[in-house]
Amino acid sequence: MEFDADATAVVVVDMQNGFCHPDGSLYAPASEEAIDPCVRLVERAREAGVQVVYTRDVHPPEQFEDAHYYDEFERWGEHVLEGSWEAELVEGLDVRPEDHVVEKHTYDAFQETELDGWLAARNIDDLVFCGTLANVCVLHTAGSAGLRDYRPVLVEDALGYIEEDHREYALDHADFLFGEVSTLDGVNFT
Repeated sequence: MEFDADATAVVVVDMQNGFCHPDGSLYAPASEEAIDPCVRLVERAREAGVQVVYTRDVHPPEQFEDAHYYDEFERWGEHVLEGSWEAELVEGLDVRPEDHVVEKHTYDAFQETELDGWLAARNIDDLVFCGTLANVCVLHTAGSAGLRDYRPVLVEDALGYIEEDHREYALDHADFLFGEVSTLDGVNFT
């Protein structure tokens, strides 16, 4: 799968302590296992001059106090609270000043963030996704990208998940409805 380096961004979704570290409240072993493939994808992207975006799921403690229906704390318990160790990106990721870090408050990194404008200002058309969780924040962000006319591609062997079936669902859904799927080795930046 070929990607024009000037029109592509790698989007690393929510590789944070709360999800990827054994002491995190929503730790999933497969999310920890996704760190190395994410790092390798970013390294290859950097070598080709591809933009890198990191998303961080961050919740102010009072975020859901007045919620009518959407309440992640009710579903998942309190997690990645603003200013906490859990909300920090995991060690091992090489986040650089030229990278763009998006702080989001929902599953979708486009929802009430500056991500769309940042990508449009750089003439980015293709988004290569890695990170966690495959069937939650990765899927919702990639689906939102597809609806905004980006080409979303999920890198299947660089995704964290709770259950293997969840990852398979996300990949099948993306491939069927709004995007494409590739392996890490299948991604080529030109």
